[in-house]
Amino acid sequence: MGSDVLTENPIRGDLFQAVEQVLKLTLLEEKLEATERLYKRWQLGEYQLCSAEPPCPIGQAGHPLKPELVPPRKLKRRRLGSPEGHASMLHAIAHIEFNAINLALDAVYRFREMPEAYYEDWLRIADEERYHFQLIQARLVQLGYTYGDFPAHNGLWETAQQTAGDVLLRMGLVPRILEARGLDVNPGIMEKLGSIGDRESVEVLKVILHDEVGHVKAGTVWFRYLCAQRDMDSEQTFEQLVREYVPYAIRGPFYEVGREEAGFTKREMEFLRQMDLQARGKPSACIGST
Repeated sequence: MGSDVLTENPIRGDLFQAVEQVLKLTLLEEKLEATERLYKRWQLGEYQLCSAEPPCPIGQAGHPLKPELVPPRKLKRRRLGSPEGHASMLHAIAHIEFNAINLALDAVYRFREMPEAYYEDWLRIADEERYHFQLIQARLVQLGYTYGDFPAHNGLWETAQQTAGDVLLRMGLVPRILEARGLDVNPGIMEKLGSIGDRESVEVLKVILHDEVGHVKAGTVWFRYLCAQRDMDSEQTFEQLVREYVPYAIRGPFYEVGREEAGFTKREMEFLRQMDLQARGKPSACIGST
């Protein structure tokens, strides 16, 4: 076990300072252990929502020396049927889960004026992402690889940096766009892994899919809470955020059962379908108000 960095906190009970310490950690095992301890201590009531200092401007969250971070266009595409391609796919998932730990922790650290239930949600989610990472890392090790063996991109954290100034923007774009996209692609990845006989990884992805629906749902709950606080229509605001901030085409197929369970409305799903049609160059109908 690594040293307990959280015991070095000079202000006992300051949740935000404790989260900042974990965010900055760069040693992989130390960060995983500290994330787990942080949530356990929160559950025991050891931290309060108080802070002597405002959040620091967002930079790069702590991450190991490897994987090397490169632009997405420089990532090599590998054939799934090869051992390297198989491991590369799992490595990409592990990288998403590692980044999701930092994203959840930053959602706690950066936004200081939310209800207590918000912090409970995102501390729990950080710990679940930690568990997901460990599940995938274990599969990589079984295949003779480890996290850091392949390069990866920094796109998820760049979105955190772009949304650091507004919790509504963060809730609208990270859980409801990026993580929801993970719901869409998960079943297809399970099918591909099943086709090469990797039942163990399929079972891991079933766990992740179940939990990620809850993560997206938490984003929906707090996005709608913030829209109500600002007297904004949540459906119209979601559409506006997608059009203004998503620089790539929205494409299906969508995991509609999971998205609906996560709180996407019929109008939001229809909007996404229309965006998919536009991306494919097909005519789309106007979306009526509801």
